[in-house]
Amino acid sequence: MSETTKNETRKSHAVLWTVIAVLIVLAAYANFMIRRGFSAKAEPSGAEKIIAHAMRQLAIPSSAKNEKNPLPASAENIHDGMDHFADHCAICHANDGSGQSDMGPNLYPKPPDLRAAETQNLTDGEIYYIIANGVRLSAMPASDHTTEDNWKLVLFIRHLPALTPAEEKEMEKLNPSRE
Repeated sequence: MSETTKNETRKSHAVLWTVIAVLIVLAAYANFMIRRGFSAKAEPSGAEKIIAHAMRQLAIPSSAKNEKNPLPASAENIHDGMDHFADHCAICHANDGSGQSDMGPNLYPKPPDLRAAETQNLTDGEIYYIIANGVRLSAMPASDHTTEDNWKLVLFIRHLPALTPAEEKEMEKLNPSRE
């Protein structure tokens, strides 16, 4: 047998064993999921969190990641973002951005705490892209609002860690009626 044929055979065996290993891991994970169930009340597994984070990073184009907010962080723009957030986003994310709303804990995956470093460390462009395009396989819809409204939401999300009790109280008046 020639050296080239031996190398090709080794490569074929390596590919075959890799495919078998991947299939075994997928079968084990499927078994775990079936035993665990598919309840929306469950917390995503560590593997799901890692995969979801990696997929989100891959889904946001580099050009979007590098976008800068064209609007100044003025009190008026932040307030406009707060009004919009209270009316459209707080139903899942809560007025304070914690995700602890009536609906948030019953979603899968759970809405992130927008005040946390995981969100606050995203670039303005990444936050904007998520707002504008939504997140597949989650309850996060794509925005059908104006570009300016979406950038104002980015400003308000940046403001959430400093949200005052008075602002939160003001937002309660702007929340949609649940009647």
